[in-house]
Amino acid sequence: MAGFNHLAQFVARAILGVIFIAHGWQKLTDTGVDNVATWFKSLDIPLPTFSAYLATWAELIGGVCLIIGLLLPLVSLVLIVDMIGAIYYVHGDHGFWATDGGYEWPLALIAGLLAVGFVPHGISAADTYILKRRNRDTAAPTP
Repeated sequence: MAGFNHLAQFVARAILGVIFIAHGWQKLTDTGVDNVATWFKSLDIPLPTFSAYLATWAELIGGVCLIIGLLLPLVSLVLIVDMIGAIYYVHGDHGFWATDGGYEWPLALIAGLLAVGFVPHGISAADTYILKRRNRDTAAPTP
């Protein structure tokens, strides 16, 4: 069963990663970050240009990090904050249902990020090997 847990963890990270990469890529190439900044300004998002670039790159880089399992707690936290911003500034006034523009979708992404970012990562995550090596390198020598 442990092998399935690792596989499930990787698949969940990969799905979330692809979703975030797609949204970041859309902001970067299809919509354009400057247009995203203009839209953010119309929504009264603070520092709209900075926020547009931050959201774009957080989603792109964060998506890649999710897939490879790198810096999972930090990346998950950054993307959760991104989704809280989306709920507060974009979706909150439209109710729950995604079909009405509501916050259902970003809330589901937050649930997924909590599920993959703050649990043991398993053999498919780079963090597993980085932390193992770091712990080995900082362990006190035994006499």
